[in-house]
Amino acid sequence: MFGRALTSVFWGVVADRYGRKRVIMIGTITMVVFNTLFGFSTCFWMAVVMRFLLGSMNGFLGPIRAYASEICRKEHQTLGLSTVSTSWGIGLIVGPALGGLLAQETLHMHNEEHTEGHCTFDDMESPSNLSDAKEKSEEIKQEPPSKESLLKNWPLMSSIIVFGVFSLHDMAYTEIFSLWAVSPRKFGGLSYSTKDVGEVLAVSGFGLLIFQLFIYPSVANVLGPMIVCRILAVLSIPLLSSYPFIAMLSGSGLAILITCASLLKNAFSVSITTGLFVLQNNAVTQHQRGAANGISLTAMSLFKAVGPAVGGAIFSWAQNRQGASFLPGDHMVFFILNVIVGIGLLMTFKPFLAQPST
Repeated sequence: MFGRALTSVFWGVVADRYGRKRVIMIGTITMVVFNTLFGFSTCFWMAVVMRFLLGSMNGFLGPIRAYASEICRKEHQTLGLSTVSTSWGIGLIVGPALGGLLAQETLHMHNEEHTEGHCTFDDMESPSNLSDAKEKSEEIKQEPPSKESLLKNWPLMSSIIVFGVFSLHDMAYTEIFSLWAVSPRKFGGLSYSTKDVGEVLAVSGFGLLIFQLFIYPSVANVLGPMIVCRILAVLSIPLLSSYPFIAMLSGSGLAILITCASLLKNAFSVSITTGLFVLQNNAVTQHQRGAANGISLTAMSLFKAVGPAVGGAIFSWAQNRQGASFLPGDHMVFFILNVIVGIGLLMTFKPFLAQPST
């Protein structure tokens, strides 16, 4: 995250100047290279350096968000950006789920053949689409470039700050959820194994896909992305408050409730993120979108870099106050998460958040 924070603006500017596809391809290649080297790390610092280089050289998320907003008509922007958020959110959920499931195994099969799907740009480079792309590029050239500094664009900067607050919350929640799920029941946890956590995350990932593709776009088109953000932020507060009480259950009832709660929480978080993506991309002209998304990713990366440390520190501190009279144990953990949500919610209103004029 720190490496990405240092270079996200650079990659955004490169994408604006030389094209989205080049940056996306560079990011894809470097992700394969440095993730592989990370897996082959022989010491802690080699692993840290490989992760830093992975973040520094991987700048495709911002251009992908800009690209998704550009290839969709205005009425389909929420669906386009929702797809980006969904794929990213599912990756963050399915990845740990696979890790939790595979952590129980001792036999590693390296000789199996896997056929992985891959994305190409062939369709976009077909003769029929090349003419459309040429027309669009001519229209872009005719559009006079804006001289306004992105840092002075308050609709953009205010939405980025709000996005950073929710990113901090999401990263802290992700850290806390796994720690809470595997902690013993005497400390307010679920006493889950890594396999159990993996199963919960896998099911919630599938539910997230359904929610983002079939429910969120329709609701956002009717109510607007910002109204949906506020509603889901409000609903997140009682949902998080229910976690310590869910932990008091046992058996199948516990499994069902915690899976449903995890599904809803992840769906709410990704939907809030998608709404802020829409605001950010609408706040700038097309030739500035790469740089704008780079600034957004820089802020997000900084907040997410401290998120795990914040979440882990809060959880550890709360474990030592199980007998407190006010918000004992995990009640304090989820209360603090709710405070962060509340701050983010308040920041979505005027005068702080300035929405771009349509």
